[in-house]
Amino acid sequence: MLPPSRTSIAMPKGACDCHVHVFGPFDKYPLAAKRSYTPPPATVADLIARMDAAGVDRAVIVQPSAYGTDNRATLDGVRAYPRRLRAVAVIDGSESEAVLEEMNAAGTRGVRLNIISGGGPSAATFEAMITRIAERIARYKWHIQVYAPIATLAANAPLLERLPVDIVLDHMGQPDAAAGVEQPGFETLLSLLRSEKFWVKLSGPYRTSPDPLGNADVVKIAQRLAATAPDRAVWGSDWPHIGEHAGTAGTAAPPVEYRPIDYGRLLSVAADWVEDEVALRKVLVDNAARLYGF
Repeated sequence: MLPPSRTSIAMPKGACDCHVHVFGPFDKYPLAAKRSYTPPPATVADLIARMDAAGVDRAVIVQPSAYGTDNRATLDGVRAYPRRLRAVAVIDGSESEAVLEEMNAAGTRGVRLNIISGGGPSAATFEAMITRIAERIARYKWHIQVYAPIATLAANAPLLERLPVDIVLDHMGQPDAAAGVEQPGFETLLSLLRSEKFWVKLSGPYRTSPDPLGNADVVKIAQRLAATAPDRAVWGSDWPHIGEHAGTAGTAAPPVEYRPIDYGRLLSVAADWVEDEVALRKVLVDNAARLYGF
């Protein structure tokens, strides 16, 4: 993990990193037995130091797959900084109303459905899982953040459209940046984003390309997404930048290192993804404030 760093762009007051994870300390927050990787510690104190160095005022802790549905590390992190942090949790839909009420009070504003990393629902169980979760969380006005391949998102577009909650497309909808804006499924994503119930996270450039900070192909993808949903696009760093892992849930979870990515440089790249300073403020401040209730 590289040390905290500054950005090369002026950060607006209220800037929010909408996609981070925290891990540990592991004696207090042990990882799930069934997980696909074993990360080093990256605590909420580490996160705050990173934010302060870069001039980022707010962040959203997204429950990582290595913790399964044990949201304690995520929620305790938010409780420690209630004015600066919010949470996107992971649930299975069987939680009691009392548990959901407690999560809401702690700062949860959404639920993540992850069918790419080990431990989440499969493509075959996607419809049943997302429908059940949407029914459980609608009363809290939470959203569902979907991390799925672009083909899965496109195939399930009618389902996503009829759910009673807002939908956030995780990591740009997981396109293949090299395949460009003409790739199968991308126009379907744009069509979804023209609806006011769909949002997109401009995050994870290294998940759509081989370049740590993204490349020209990523810029084209991000620009099209941001231009299509200028009032419903948000930015996320994906800190602490979990490296590649080939394990599957339920098997030996190999150790994984964090990618050596400069946080300040990654944040600065976001300026290339939007039209101008006004659009950048929307992505970093205004849209995030509406989506997460800051």
